[in-house]
Amino acid sequence: MAEQRDGTLTANILLVDDEPNSLYALQEMLEPLGQNLLTASSGAEALRLVLKHEFAVILLDVRMPRMDGFETSRLIRERKRSSLTPIIFLTAAGDDLESVSRGYEAGAVDYLIKPVTSPTVLRSKVAVFVQLYANNANLARQIRERMAVEERLKQSEEKLRRLAAYLVSVREEERTHIAREIHDELGQVLTGLKMDVTWVAQRLDAKQKSLQGKTQSMCGLIDSAIQTVRKIASGLRPEILDEMGLVAAIDWQAKDFQKRTGIRTRVALPPEGTKLDLDRSTTTFRIFQEILTNVARHAHASRVDVKFDVTESQMTLEVADNGVGIPEAKLNGKSLGLLGIQERALHFNGDVVISGASGQGTKVTVSIPLAGAR
Repeated sequence: MAEQRDGTLTANILLVDDEPNSLYALQEMLEPLGQNLLTASSGAEALRLVLKHEFAVILLDVRMPRMDGFETSRLIRERKRSSLTPIIFLTAAGDDLESVSRGYEAGAVDYLIKPVTSPTVLRSKVAVFVQLYANNANLARQIRERMAVEERLKQSEEKLRRLAAYLVSVREEERTHIAREIHDELGQVLTGLKMDVTWVAQRLDAKQKSLQGKTQSMCGLIDSAIQTVRKIASGLRPEILDEMGLVAAIDWQAKDFQKRTGIRTRVALPPEGTKLDLDRSTTTFRIFQEILTNVARHAHASRVDVKFDVTESQMTLEVADNGVGIPEAKLNGKSLGLLGIQERALHFNGDVVISGASGQGTKVTVSIPLAGAR
């Protein structure tokens, strides 16, 4: 089927008859339809054309030498591309009912008596199949276009996810670098400063009470600054995650959360010797932090239960609170925090299940496979 400049489609119609006069008459009667008419004078020639083109309808003479219409129809039906092409048999007036029945068995959808004397009847029958073919072609084109759009959207989504994962990775590396710089460089400067102030204090005369008081005050401020530096560095990238692993880091974060918020936190963990790769450990730890942040901000809970489990195939983090529950709007993806959790897990082909009801708390279950990362 070819598309014209005005957007209309031209269908191929195959006319098969061993009588030249009959072929010419069929062409003359069908010319007003404005379709592409192809002719064949034998069943073999018809089969060759079927292999090269798609047809909206085939008009096929029943009585032909060597290969009759029944055999031709059967062979056309065996070709997958043409198996559903409608075939109208052209039969002589004297053919019996047995021939008609055999024709339907061979794949005919209609019959016309030769010689065809009514151009209107012929055109109306053929036009029906041409219109059906055009509708199917348009539908197929729309499906192909939609599939192409969906594929482009899928590729764009995949690119955005890879970009988001890359940005998260870069941010994590930068946070690690800054945390180490703050902890090592600034921490060393403050420690050195405290040592100098202590050295000065030790050499002050006992009568210089005001200076002794000032040095003590300075040491107190320096200690406070050192604690602040450690807190900032831990917030950026906890040393325990790199040095002792994910299990210890989750335990530390849960205790810190309970200390800061007053929310009783109970933790069930696998043995601390469990080894996990750094990327998955970082992702799981950040997800855990985000879940606890949501609990502190929105849950109004008095208790949080944390369960972390590792098997040979996956690790599972479950965090449940006894708070007010999660609104339906957030469950439907309108919360950027929850969306971030889902995207982090998805990077490792993980799964996030969030459940909750009003007044019955919320449970977040994160499952991340230990193999098959993107």
